[in-house]
Amino acid sequence: MAESEGQKESEAPIIEAGKVSKWLSENGFEHEFLEPDHLGVEMIKADRDFLIPLATALYAYGFNYLQCQCAYDAGPGEDLVSMYHLVKVTDDVDQPEEIRLKVFIPRDDPRVPSVYWIWKSADFQERESYDMYGIIYEGHPNLKRILMPEDWVGWPLRKDYISPEFYELQDAY
Repeated sequence: MAESEGQKESEAPIIEAGKVSKWLSENGFEHEFLEPDHLGVEMIKADRDFLIPLATALYAYGFNYLQCQCAYDAGPGEDLVSMYHLVKVTDDVDQPEEIRLKVFIPRDDPRVPSVYWIWKSADFQERESYDMYGIIYEGHPNLKRILMPEDWVGWPLRKDYISPEFYELQDAY
């Protein structure tokens, strides 16, 4: 009995790809289906080299609104992640279709194409991700710091960031 329980524990549950992931696969777009999040929103992993074709396909599919672009650090020595929450906005829907697109980026080469030219709402959001994590959004029209001073050294929200041991009051009086 213990053997059969151990076998059951080692078997991962089979997760069926979502509607959008199936559509992308049928149309030849490379991606990886990730498990839906806690709200049931479909999540897709894309390679940074295929982000623009995949994002363009999702826009053509109807995801006309980039609700949120953000980033996070998966941990010291791990990848940085640029995440895009897309919504299909129409007049006749009470609950719009949503999808989350994730791009895992190596921290030693944190470059990814900008989606600004597809969704203009990425402008300040990509700038914030650049400012806090150091992800370079190639093709962004004005990629510069938005929260930290221009001369700030480092990326404050990376998990391996070491805070400077000095504090400076500017314009205190």
